[in-house]
Formats: sequence, C-alpha cells, structure tokens
Amino acid sequence: MPVRTRSIFGPATLVPAIGESFRKLNPITLAGNPVIFVTEVGALTSTFLLFTVHGAELAFQIQVALWLWVIVLSANFAEAMAEARGKAQTKALRAAQSRIFAKRLKSDGTLETVPAFDLRKGDIVLVSGGDLIPGDGEVIEGAATVDESAITGESAPVIREAGTERSGVSSGTRVLTDQIKIEIRANPGASFVDRLIFLAEHAKRQKTPNEIALTILLSDLTLVFLIAVMSLKAFVTASSLDIATPVLIALLVSLIPTTLGGLLSAIRIAGIDRLAQKNVLATSGRAVEAAGDVDVLLLDKTGTVTIGNRQATDFLPAPGLTKQQLADVAQLASIADETPEGRSVVILAKKFGIRARNLGEMSNVAFVPFTAQTRISGVDIDGVSYRKGAADAIRSFHGGKIPD
Repeated sequence: MPVRTRSIFGPATLVPAIGESFRKLNPITLAGNPVIFVTEVGALTSTFLLFTVHGAELAFQIQVALWLWVIVLSANFAEAMAEARGKAQTKALRAAQSRIFAKRLKSDGTLETVPAFDLRKGDIVLVSGGDLIPGDGEVIEGAATVDESAITGESAPVIREAGTERSGVSSGTRVLTDQIKIEIRANPGASFVDRLIFLAEHAKRQKTPNEIALTILLSDLTLVFLIAVMSLKAFVTASSLDIATPVLIALLVSLIPTTLGGLLSAIRIAGIDRLAQKNVLATSGRAVEAAGDVDVLLLDKTGTVTIGNRQATDFLPAPGLTKQQLADVAQLASIADETPEGRSVVILAKKFGIRARNLGEMSNVAFVPFTAQTRISGVDIDGVSYRKGAADAIRSFHGGKIPD
C-alpha cells in the first residue's frame, strides 16, 4: 500500500494546524510550557488593559498586545504543524486501506466485489495472484506465495497454505502467485494494520530527559527575569516615576527565551514524525534521542535495509558452463515466474544481451508457471525441459539427486 508523500504546507496539514493553534490557547494546555504560558498571561493582561487607556497610548498598547498574541500563536502553530504531519500520514494510510477491494463469496457461490471495510468476521473472500489481501484471516483453501514485506519487512515471499500452521495472512500483504480462499477473522478496525495505525495515532509523546532538563532551565530563567521586571516596577514607583504595565510585559517577554520555549515540543514531535516518513514507528521521544548515541545498529530483518524484494544480481554457472549459457536457460525458466525473484532473473539476463524471444513461433512449447505447491517454474521446448526453483524442489524433480 504505497502512500504518497505530502507537502508539509499542503491543505491536509495547514488547515488543521491553524485551528489547533487556537485550541492550544487553553491555559491548561500551555501550563506544560512555562515560557509560552507566561507570554500568554502577558498577552491576556495587555488585552484587558486596552479598555483602560485611550489616545496615543492606546495605539502603542494595541501593538504590544498583538505581538504577544503572535508569539503565542506562532509557538502553538509550530507544534500543531508537527503533530498534523503525523496525523496526515496515518490518515493517508487509512485512505489507502479504503481503496482495497475484495471478491467476497456469496452463499449461492457467486462472487461480489466489495470494499475491504465492508468485510466482517466469517466472510469468505477469493484472492488471486497480484491482489492485496483485504483483511486478516485464515487460508481455508489452496496455497499461495505471499509478499509480506510491507508488514514484516521480510524480503522473501512466504508460502501460506490451508490446513497448516502457516495459514494465517494479514491485511495489506500481496498474493504473488496462485489463488486462495480466505476466511476473514477480524472485523474492521481490529486488523493488524488498523492496530498499527492506532498505535501511531495514540503514541504518548513523552518528554525526553534532555527536554525535561531544558524545560527546567527555561523555567528558572523565566522566573529570574520575572522577579527582575517586578523589582524594576518597584524601583520606578519608589522614584516617583511611572511606567506602563504593557511596557514591563513587553520587556519581560523580550528577556525570556520565547523562541526556544516555543519550539521545544515541536522539535521533539518533528523528530518522531520524521522517522515515520521513513516508515519507522517511534512511540517515544526518549528512544529517538537515545538513537543519536548509537554507533552500531543490528537489524534482524533482511527487508529492513534492502529494497523489499530479493533480486538476482549474478549468475554462478557450474563447471564447464559459461555465464552466458546459464543466463540463457535461466531466462527461459523464468518467463512463467511472476514472482519478484523470477522477474529479476529475466531483467538480469538482459545485461548479458539476452532479450525476450518469441516462443509463439516455436513448436511444442509448454510453460510451467511457478506455484506455491511446486516451487518450480520453467518451460518445455521441443522435448527439452528447463526448470528453476527451490533447491529441494529441483532435487525432487531430478529424481532425488543433483548431478555433480
């Protein structure tokens, strides 16, 4: 289920972020960010004081109040944009799921095409080669080669067969060959992919140790400057001078680190969502921060660091044969193989100057397609058999032994 990357300033993220910026003005929400909380208190105070002044002083205080609200809203907008990017990705994933259709088997034996989200537990669906599996379920008839790299990261296709311990399938995976009947075992919203999306949407974005320490430092600085400004007011009053309260508020906001305080949470959220763009699900900012100190990373899934499918990269001929000869017969044996590995063999053969030939002009040609049961593909031409497949399957085809 490929998901197209969206611009960070697209309507899918920009419009919700603007609305969220105003919802975050709730003082209870801002209490977790002392710097911006103090700025909002100053903005509210300046706004209320507008009703007590007039004349030239009013214009100045309007500017002060406006700039204070701009600072608060900008901080909220930065955080909302970071959150909206992650939400837009999960929405795109859900939208991609909604575009999956299934061939449901009706009680009279006929098939009907329905959206995947209309399937219910107990429904029987028919899935053919090239189709996406519409829901979590159990194979009840047939066997097929399934590409599960989108879910597990494993590049090698797996065999899913009825009546065995390998009969379970997941929504979003793709059947490569053959045809199977699947009994749906999960209602909409309860599949593996749905649970994964739910986990991404409801991951608790906890503060990292460094962020907690920085928040404490910013809070201390804010408190120091707040005391300094209040002391300044006392000194001015004692000197029989007068200074407007909005001026003191503007001075306080200029002194406290509003930029760093406003972007702190946005930086944390952006780090998690940036990983999500690379298909890495991080449920903790602490883990993202710790990853910066990693020198060596061990991965146990081949598909995690590859392109997702195994591909042929070279031909290794037996003694007495050339690569050109091996490439020629390997291409013939792979023409009827629709798996990614089979197609990659045909592509690799082209590097040796071997192009697709017109087998229709030859007599007595019989293709042997790759299936999950035989695990062999090939072609019979004029009584000569060319086969390619799993080592044990080829051994059985050759009478139980491999020639030296």
